[in-house]
Amino acid sequence: MVRIFCLLIGWVFGLFQTAYFYGKSKGIDIRQHGSGNSGTTNALRVLGTKAGLIVFAGDCLKCIIAVMIVRFTFGRSNPDIKYLLCLYAATGVILGHNFPPYMNFKGGKGIAATAGLITALHPIFWIPGLLLFFGTFAITHYVSLGSLLVYAGLMIQMVICGQLGVFGEMSQAHLNEMYILTAFLTIMAYWKHRENIKRLIGGVERKTYLIKKEDNKTDK
Repeated sequence: MVRIFCLLIGWVFGLFQTAYFYGKSKGIDIRQHGSGNSGTTNALRVLGTKAGLIVFAGDCLKCIIAVMIVRFTFGRSNPDIKYLLCLYAATGVILGHNFPPYMNFKGGKGIAATAGLITALHPIFWIPGLLLFFGTFAITHYVSLGSLLVYAGLMIQMVICGQLGVFGEMSQAHLNEMYILTAFLTIMAYWKHRENIKRLIGGVERKTYLIKKEDNKTDK
């Protein structure tokens, strides 16, 4: 039951669509512009760098807040599985972000929210996540490729850290549960990026630049 509560807490936070509400404050519906996606990259391309950074911060922060709430409530009474419960909260945020009912289940792709997961779950994830995303982006300017590599890295690192005891005295069954949740999030991210993957393979994926607004149709 505690897992369900953690998932629901995250889901409620995930329903706050930063790109949608920021766009409305500027008099536009972000879903009617660019790729039509309610995410950081579309906000960046449609509304500019400042908007992209604000949307990224908002979507990242909502996951951090949800995870912290779970950590300081349910985590204290369940110290052996606190990381698992935090992961449930983050999963709820990403599900709420990706599939908000009040937007006909069409939200973002969950990458900025995943940055919140990486930030809030454990410091050991910070450097690999930053290097994978920003390193890839700096070299290729493909947001989608950086996002996909972050998830691949997260999946691998989650298993390695779990087996090395980074998450404390967790049973193998609970560790396996963490791996399953991470695999679910990874599969969902790749599915949400399926069109980007086709374009990357075909060599026609459009690039994103922070210093100017691009009229592209790929999005995070």
